[in-house]
Amino acid sequence: QVQLVESGGGLVQPGGSLRLSCAASGNIFSINDMRWFRQAPGKEREFVAQISWSSGSIHAGAVKGRFTISRDNARNTVYLQMNSLKPEDTAVYYCNADVKSTGGTDYRAYWGQGTQVTVSS
Repeated sequence: QVQLVESGGGLVQPGGSLRLSCAASGNIFSINDMRWFRQAPGKEREFVAQISWSSGSIHAGAVKGRFTISRDNARNTVYLQMNSLKPEDTAVYYCNADVKSTGGTDYRAYWGQGTQVTVSS
């Protein structure tokens, strides 16, 4: 089995910064793309950023220039550096990864449990 565990969420004032982490563990052979999504109260889950194994990345328009996704392949960990935070960034942030298990033949998508980010004065 594979587990994704997020950390780093919390309460921050507008204009502040947070760094989220998501560590994958378990029966892992390789990890392809890793992603961050977020879901605000009463809204659908939305894409935030994606990074490939070779660190090619894309960011959603709403966060471009403020958020940066990165990864450490040796630690099976993806990060999201969030700067210039706004109240509208308040949401539960989820990581997602395409993982091939040892002995497996295909990549499967796994989700973390989420971490709350609240931007408020």
